[in-house]
Amino acid sequence: MEILRSPGNGEILAVLVGDGSDSPLELIELAGRTAHQSADKISPGTAEAFVRKILARGHGSVLEHSCMTVRFRDCSRGFTHELVRHRLVSFTQESTRYVDEGRNLRVVCPPDRDPDEPVLIHLPDGHEVCVSFAQWVEMNEQMYIGLRGIGWNKEDARQVLPTGIVAEIVMTANFREWRHVFSLRCAPTAHWEIRAVMKDLLKTVRARVPVVFDDLCP
Repeated sequence: MEILRSPGNGEILAVLVGDGSDSPLELIELAGRTAHQSADKISPGTAEAFVRKILARGHGSVLEHSCMTVRFRDCSRGFTHELVRHRLVSFTQESTRYVDEGRNLRVVCPPDRDPDEPVLIHLPDGHEVCVSFAQWVEMNEQMYIGLRGIGWNKEDARQVLPTGIVAEIVMTANFREWRHVFSLRCAPTAHWEIRAVMKDLLKTVRARVPVVFDDLCP
C-alpha cells in the first residue's frame, strides 16, 4: 500500500506538426491560409503573427489542426473521471479489469489532510471503532486480495477499490480543446487535484507551444 500526498503530473508525449513544418504554429498557418488562398504570404517567422491574429479574431476552429498528446501519472481515478467528461478528446486509460491492483494499492490523499487521523465509525451492530484514512486504504487492499484469493476475477474484485486509487491515462486533443480544458481545470473552482496538475502542465505547454496558450494564466 502507498498513499500519495502530492498531485500527479502530465507528461507531453507529442505535439503534432505538419509534413514539412517545424512547429505546430506553421501547420496552423498553412491550414488557416486555405480560407483566403494566401499561402503565398507564408515565410519564415510569419506563423506566430498569423496565429496571434487568429486568436484575436476568435477563429478557434483553425487551432484544431494541431494537437497534443499528454500522459497523466500518479493521478486518482477521481481525476480521470473528471477528465473524461471532455468530449472532443481521445483517451486510453489503465484498466482495473485487467490490471491486478492487489500488488501495491496506491491511493491519492488530499495534501492538506492527515491520512493517520482517526475517524470514529459507527457500525451497524452498535459498536464504534476508530479507523484512519491509511487504515481504511489498507483494509481495501486486503479485501481486494482476499476476494482474488477466493476466486473473484479482477473485474469483479475491483468493486471494492476506492475512487482515490491511482490511474494512468493518455489524452490527445486539438489545441482548441486543450484551451477549453485549461480554462476550466485551472480555475479556482476546479477540484484541487486536477487544478494542480493542469496548472503545472499549462506552464510547460506555454513554454513548449508559444502564442497559442500565452493568454491563459496558470
